[in-house]
Amino acid sequence: MTSTLLIIQIVLALAITIAVLLQKSSSIGLGAYSGSNESVFGAKGPTGFLAKLTFTLAFAFVVNTLVLGYHYTADNSASVTDSIVPANNAAVPAVPSSPEKSTPLAPSAPATN
Repeated sequence: MTSTLLIIQIVLALAITIAVLLQKSSSIGLGAYSGSNESVFGAKGPTGFLAKLTFTLAFAFVVNTLVLGYHYTADNSASVTDSIVPANNAAVPAVPSSPEKSTPLAPSAPATN
């Protein structure tokens, strides 16, 4: 399931890139190479169609990203360290206990007579 969604994500990314590059801009972009689009898309040209297509593809991309994130989180909820077993099956040693008074006392001042 996750691999299928990942393939769909890549296809959507490529489709969005192509749809954005085909749109008209101030420098015309790749729309200059598309030929006579007016006859296919109507008198206004592909402007409205490409804008709607870009929005639809972007919406599908965002939804697919959220679904992919959910599936990755659900599949990988366990940590790798949960499955590690020591090679010799030894128990991990406990923290050594320290004696009650391990720090030395401060030296006392000399007595004056």
